[in-house]
Amino acid sequence: MKEIILLKEGELALKGLNRSSFEDKLVKNIKYRFRDLGKFTFVKSQSTIVIEPESEDVDFAQAVERLKKVFGIVAFSTAAIAEKNIESIKATADEYLRDQILAAKTFKVEAKRSDKKFCMTSPEISREVGAYILKKYPHISVDVHEPDLKITVEIRERAYVRGNQIKGIGGMPVGSAGKAAVLMSGGIDSPVAAYMMAKRGLQLTAIHFAAPPYTSKKAELKVRELVKKVSAYAGRIYFAIVPFTEIQEHIKDECPEELFTLIMRRLMMEIATRIAEKDECHALITGESLGQVASQTLLALGVTDEATPLPVFRPCIGMDKQEIIAVARKIDTFETSILPYEDCCTVFTPKHPRTRPTLEQVRQAQALVDWEPMIEKAVAETRFEPIS
Repeated sequence: MKEIILLKEGELALKGLNRSSFEDKLVKNIKYRFRDLGKFTFVKSQSTIVIEPESEDVDFAQAVERLKKVFGIVAFSTAAIAEKNIESIKATADEYLRDQILAAKTFKVEAKRSDKKFCMTSPEISREVGAYILKKYPHISVDVHEPDLKITVEIRERAYVRGNQIKGIGGMPVGSAGKAAVLMSGGIDSPVAAYMMAKRGLQLTAIHFAAPPYTSKKAELKVRELVKKVSAYAGRIYFAIVPFTEIQEHIKDECPEELFTLIMRRLMMEIATRIAEKDECHALITGESLGQVASQTLLALGVTDEATPLPVFRPCIGMDKQEIIAVARKIDTFETSILPYEDCCTVFTPKHPRTRPTLEQVRQAQALVDWEPMIEKAVAETRFEPIS
């Protein structure tokens, strides 16, 4: 029995004349996820993408699992191909869905006849298949409102039989909205922010600031693991590791303590902007949440944003910590994020950080040091590696 996958589009179906480019991006992303599973063909038809194995040795089960983490898919189903006659459709439904039928107490049959040349109407197909199932499986009954099992028969260029849909993750195909750089610490928030913006179609570059010996190799490996977990949803991510020790030591030695964190964040923004622009990214992403810490007050965020000409996306800005943790658990980053390895954001933390800074105060303090040679050096010595 030939088994295929039917993808149902969500927002993509509303894209009008641009829809085809979004579908092409989705197919490209799926092909990348399937690259080691065998060969598949992809056919776009009437708000549905049909994925069909080219041979019997493909890892079909793994393909199904990976689709659950592909942005741009609202739902999908595995389906069996039947011959385009009612007897074959009934027999295929029985054989292909037997385990689901035995496990269900109620069911309904829904037919969709795109091929109007087929000899039966959609209601006739539903009645015929439903009667067949009822006769063969006396334990099950019909419930047209909330059935345990919904059997769908689709008559297109071929006949397909499928059971319950599998919920997709939704969103937009990664890369369909452009490219942005996410500042990745080792905390809970930034991986969540990366995931949320990838869900809106952004391709990601991840930028991490390392400050050895104040931060350890384990801290860097922790962030690399977080990027890898996000890449399960966002596809390939280029991971940039910026050497930040020299800059942080100058901040500590030559800047007012209450402004340490703000000056550090501004310099991070400057460096991230240069890396982003070199990598053709058009925005920055951070995991900041309004009022969570002193550097995330309204005035502090304004001071930070002034350091970059790029738009800064903060998808966690209106979320509380428990809401952010819930997403982190969902995407399996939480347990890694809470590993006790210092990141550079916690190095030289001031005892009494200023929560209501003015831009002029911070600019004057930052002007005490010539940062440009250190910024250029940090950008030049940044290490890149692809993670997927």
